Amino acid sequence: MSTHGGAAEDSTFVRTYTLTRGRTRPRYLLGLDTVLDAGPGRPGPGQAEECEEILALCREHRRSVTELAGRLGRPVTAVKILVSDLLDADAQVVPVTAPYAASGKDADARPSSQLLAALSAGLKRKWPDAIAYPQAG
Repeated sequence: MSTHGGAAEDSTFVRTYTLTRGRTRPRYLLGLDTVLDAGPGRPGPGQAEECEEILALCREHRRSVTELAGRLGRPVTAVKILVSDLLDADAQVVPVTAPYAASGKDADARPSSQLLAALSAGLKRKWPDAIAYPQAG
């Protein structure tokens, strides 16, 4: 039995681990359908080259987390972690526009996931040490 496939799988895992600097959870509540846009900031020094790729894709037009993960060929969780870094640097924003905000007579009474993601990103930027997210149990 060949170990080549296992070595490639291990290599992908190690690359993802180093890409996220060992982090396993994003700092922001981002859904698979969260839409992202390029912001006015720039990625910090030492950020992964994938961050530049994410920004280049979002400069073309708004992209969802799922689309970014697919285009980069990376796990969704890793992309969410990188996006969290970009949100911290104001290099990315979660736009809240009419199509994503709950509004109108037929709108669900709950806030949209898009609105919650934008709120989460804004609060975390304003008070980075004050927000604690409950752990899933």
